Amino acid sequence: MTRPLRVGIVGANAERGWARDAHLDALRALPQYALAAVSARTQALADEAAAAFGAPRAFGDSLDLVRDPEIDVVAVTVKVPEHRAVVLAALQAGKHVYCEWPLGRDVEEAVEMAAAANGGSHVMIGLQGLSAPAVREAARLVRSGAIGRPRVLRVFATAGGWGTEAPPHYAYLQDKRNGATLATIGGGHTLAAIEAIAGAYTEVDARNSILHPTIRVQGTDATVERTCADHMLVLGRHATGCVSTLEVVGGSSTRPASFELEGETGWLRVYGTKPGTYQIPKLAIEASAPAAAPESIAPHLSGPPANLAEAYARFARDIASGERTVPDFADAVRLTRLLDAIDVAGDTGLRQQIDPHAG
Repeated sequence: MTRPLRVGIVGANAERGWARDAHLDALRALPQYALAAVSARTQALADEAAAAFGAPRAFGDSLDLVRDPEIDVVAVTVKVPEHRAVVLAALQAGKHVYCEWPLGRDVEEAVEMAAAANGGSHVMIGLQGLSAPAVREAARLVRSGAIGRPRVLRVFATAGGWGTEAPPHYAYLQDKRNGATLATIGGGHTLAAIEAIAGAYTEVDARNSILHPTIRVQGTDATVERTCADHMLVLGRHATGCVSTLEVVGGSSTRPASFELEGETGWLRVYGTKPGTYQIPKLAIEASAPAAAPESIAPHLSGPPANLAEAYARFARDIASGERTVPDFADAVRLTRLLDAIDVAGDTGLRQQIDPHAG
């Protein structure tokens, strides 16, 4: 039997975070992987995370983890401003790399990391919603012509981190310079699903708004100035000829994400089983044509680990076979450029043309 891929998680925290809430259970569900190590900002935090995660080794320096010869795959789950240093070091060390989305703070960082990934290592960007069985089935139905040419798409999603208040560890999400915003996270994940199903954008209009410029930090008397949008509207046209609308609302909502596509001869609907953006909950699909989402790789999982397990399973198959089927850093560059075009459209009020083939 092939040895499991040994994973090192950079950015582990015993008390909170995406590594604990999503990566840990996703990896545990897959025999293709074995958690070999974790790292954190300090050795004490790393030791706590290792004990909580069941990892045999802990590193107080993330660069020591990525250079360790006993690690095959580096999972980068630190804050976005820290991605570049870890990703570049991991690629230089010849590791396979999973990096959370957004890849970098801006397109320059994304391009640099994508260029460094043009070697033997396999890389995956954390757009796990693209691996959700319902999204893959919707894309298959459109490609097969089951609903005819796509005509009109309407999409709604929420992004909880950008409401009227935020916990202390979400304060950095309010600063646009950090690259982790409602537009990049809530918008980016949803835009990726839109392109996977309705086709690449060829033009966009947008209105990104700051509806709540000052927010309260939960549990304190402090406030934070918000410099990124907390509400996103995008009007688009796609290479398939489809026109689309996207709304991403900051804050919690009881309304699940919804994706409604009308075609020439039929329709389909992808929707969240719980409120939130597309990457987090399990998704369901309905269509005018027979639709059957692929069987989940780990049907017992729900919430954040579910779609991530699907992505990790695809990544393991790629590494074993030498194929490159998962969304990678080149895809991250394209999505970052799309978000930049949406920013320009929102700032200037001018429609932006997009080359659907550009990376």
